[in-house]
Amino acid sequence: MRNNTPLARRLFLPTLFAAVPLVAAAHSAEMPLRPTHVASPPAAVLADIKISGQITDEKGQGLPGVTVVVKGTTTGTNTDMEGAFLLTAPENATLVLSSVGYKTQEVAVAGRKSFTISMVPTAQDLGEVVVTGYQTQRKADLTGAVSVVKTDEVRDLPSNNPVKNLQGRVPGVQITTDGSPSGASTVRIRGIGTLGNNDPLYVIDGIPTREGIGQINQNDIESIQVLKDASSASIYGSRASNGVIIITTKKAKKGVTRVDFSTFVTVQTPGPHIKMLNTLDYGRIYGQAAINDGITPNLPFYNFQTGTNASGQTILTGVTVPEYLDAAHTMRTADTDWFSEIQRNALIQSYNL
Repeated sequence: MRNNTPLARRLFLPTLFAAVPLVAAAHSAEMPLRPTHVASPPAAVLADIKISGQITDEKGQGLPGVTVVVKGTTTGTNTDMEGAFLLTAPENATLVLSSVGYKTQEVAVAGRKSFTISMVPTAQDLGEVVVTGYQTQRKADLTGAVSVVKTDEVRDLPSNNPVKNLQGRVPGVQITTDGSPSGASTVRIRGIGTLGNNDPLYVIDGIPTREGIGQINQNDIESIQVLKDASSASIYGSRASNGVIIITTKKAKKGVTRVDFSTFVTVQTPGPHIKMLNTLDYGRIYGQAAINDGITPNLPFYNFQTGTNASGQTILTGVTVPEYLDAAHTMRTADTDWFSEIQRNALIQSYNL
């Protein structure tokens, strides 16, 4: 037995060590190989570079007032009178270029520091027919400042005033409201031109008026044109000094039978609700404020209990209210939130045939 033990060890250990690579190799064969990825540095650690450029129009002239913004951020600038711009952005950023009358473009920086970009005008509406007061002509032939509002974009908006639906849709026209659903709207075309009345002139089917178009059903409007420059004064005189809004309503057309029906339902809810104090909390706040001011708290229907602390200062020890507010015991005290009681959701319905 003494001679067999070393022999067994000599036979067992090489066999064990020889099996270990086979087991490891078999285990490795069962596991799929995973490619090794080299993590790219995040965008935040990429170096910012100074970018300059020149933006031109379709004729190669410098285009001022073009907005250049780094996509996904609020970093941006505008081109100067020569169409040049300068800003700092990451080397892998994307620049978004936009301007009124031109298509919005996106340009990848890709490490470049200088750009020359040509803007493309939006010419898809140049064949549109525009009413200028005494004639109709193609938009491409106009020499004055005229804006055409697409009625399809404003017709289905939930508002009973067509003027409110023009907000933000006509360049150079500022429209403000008082916030109420049925409130009036203030229209200013190219700013304030006089110390007196600055309202524009409205022309509805050829009839001038200054009463506005709030009384017209927006579903009856065929087209809206806004004359913004001084050339409108040659048509309507001094009344057009603040601009002209021309409204053309729908009319029957020969040989065409068409019936349109539209409806919408809108729910308007009040703004953020102010959380109010209850009856006792209001009394405690009022009483403590009065004591802090050095006066005796006094408020109808409230009973304030005061005392002194170790330093001799007056402190508020309690506040109570009676169970009834009147001598006949018909009106109990309550924690009524009058903001919630007087406010409710407003339901607006519209049906047009």
